[in-house]
Amino acid sequence: MLAACLAFTAVAALMTVTPGLDTMLVLRTTVSGGRRAGALAGLGIASGCLAWAVASAAGLTALLAASRLAFDALRAAGACYLLCLGARALWQARRAPAAEDPGAPPSGLAALRTGLVTNLLNPKIGVFYMSLLPQFVPHGAPVFGTSMLFAGIHAALGLLWSGALVGVAGAARRALSRPAVRRRVQQFMGLAFIAFGLRLATEL
Repeated sequence: MLAACLAFTAVAALMTVTPGLDTMLVLRTTVSGGRRAGALAGLGIASGCLAWAVASAAGLTALLAASRLAFDALRAAGACYLLCLGARALWQARRAPAAEDPGAPPSGLAALRTGLVTNLLNPKIGVFYMSLLPQFVPHGAPVFGTSMLFAGIHAALGLLWSGALVGVAGAARRALSRPAVRRRVQQFMGLAFIAFGLRLATEL
């Protein structure tokens, strides 16, 4: 079991630190709302992963693999949500006066909800848990309990990585919060979310 945990931890750590949507979301939320909001966004992401893990361990995500319609419906919802996040960021950056911050900072609840919903509407997370976790479950070990252990490891790694991102972005927040710089950051993040949404929508 120890060898399986170590092997899964190595793979999960590599996937966690690979730049992607979650990293962008935590950085943007920290810059716009502060360290507390960024930490709550990371908590929402981890909660979404745990929810997918429970569904996977219970066999519910098999529907995503068996039904193309279910997968495509969830993927379309996730793509629309990401496109909305990107469009909103671009709109806030466009309408912000030069001497003011672009848009109101997100509340803690909004940051938590955004992190959670972003993960719940990403069917690839469910497929990841359904296809990857079973490969690390030792023969004879309880599938549900071992899967939840691995999910806990993944969530813990995600929280650690989110904490590091929040620390870096929080330290640089003063410089990044200058109106002109912050507008550029908002524009970049908005375009990144739109790119992720288009990628999710067009993947086969």
